[in-house]
Amino acid sequence: MNYSIKEQYNCVIFEFKGKLMGGPDTTKFNEKLKEYIEQGKLNVIADLGNVNFMNSSGLGALIGGLTTMKNAGGDLRLSRVGDRIESLLIVTKLITVFKNYKTLEEAVESYQSEKQTE
Repeated sequence: MNYSIKEQYNCVIFEFKGKLMGGPDTTKFNEKLKEYIEQGKLNVIADLGNVNFMNSSGLGALIGGLTTMKNAGGDLRLSRVGDRIESLLIVTKLITVFKNYKTLEEAVESYQSEKQTE
């Protein structure tokens, strides 16, 4: 599970690359999320634009991340989900669990627009 992290407009963006297959890296991912929670950074985006394969463990990593963020009062949203990954989300009905955006900009803006309506 390869990813890079950047922060943009009060959002933490995990840009995943290659294969998203869970495993030992899932623990590191959750530890990273907990570090951001401790810093009060609760708006997370998983950018899947460069992911070409995801298995059930990869899905589990995203679900675990979403649960971690929701329990802390935050959220984990998806952006740039490719057709193959989107099909997987549809088949597993997880498309209804995650907020999913076509572009990274739309995902970032979704957090900004929520803040304005509060």
